[in-house]
Amino acid sequence: MSQPLALTARLLRGLLATAALCSATVAFAQNGKTEVLWLGQAATRITTPTGKVIMIDPWLVSNPKTPANFKTLDALGKVDLILVTHAHFDHFADAPALALMHKAPMYGPAGMNQTVSTLGILPAELAPRFGKGGTIMPFGPTGVKITAVRAEHSSELAYKNPATGKDEVHVGGEPVGFILEMENGFKIWHMGDTGVFGDMYRPDLVLIPIGGHFVMNPKDAAMAVRDMIKPKFALPIHYGTTPVLRGTPAEFQTALGTAPGTARMLVGEPGQKFDF
Repeated sequence: MSQPLALTARLLRGLLATAALCSATVAFAQNGKTEVLWLGQAATRITTPTGKVIMIDPWLVSNPKTPANFKTLDALGKVDLILVTHAHFDHFADAPALALMHKAPMYGPAGMNQTVSTLGILPAELAPRFGKGGTIMPFGPTGVKITAVRAEHSSELAYKNPATGKDEVHVGGEPVGFILEMENGFKIWHMGDTGVFGDMYRPDLVLIPIGGHFVMNPKDAAMAVRDMIKPKFALPIHYGTTPVLRGTPAEFQTALGTAPGTARMLVGEPGQKFDF
């Protein structure tokens, strides 16, 4: 094949692939649903009703619970925005690489992102600062609304200094959770690693840690869901990844109970999608 014909063929294939992706996005948007894909620990990919893709707490490559088909970051497909609840490795690990790969901003606690840009992990434009109580609408006035909310945890940033080869620990800001209000009003609370606190929020769906030790155990998480948060749906996360995260969905379900009005617990393995 001549060089002009080969170039034309490559361009045609690229246009067809782009058209297919656009068609799929339009179909999803017309469906009017929110897709939540949990990938182990706190890693969650959310596709909004208009097709925007938001990746939260991406620890995938070295996460033992990540499904094999998501062990490479390319498998996520397009990513429009990254959210990180705090600087611990199991929430932050793959976020900088994703931000650079997609030229997508990585929003996180203001102190954490100040450290990230100061150390040169990401340029400042890919590490915008964001604080508790702050709200962003990154896709415009009719797009998703994201609010950083309280989280009871810690947030240290472990860093290997490339100049010295030594491990360092840096300020990671204050941990947060995120309330995401979809274009159709559906609200998701990704809690990060928070413990229980007194004035918890009221989303439609809560992603709640249940593993214990570093986060809530199943009984505490069930109490928070049943008596305080009162969502329609609860998706347990942050369990079974390391030996100390012993809490299980079965324990959470038992503690949650089945009284009228109790949230429906979503049961699934990492890699399962849920539509709302």
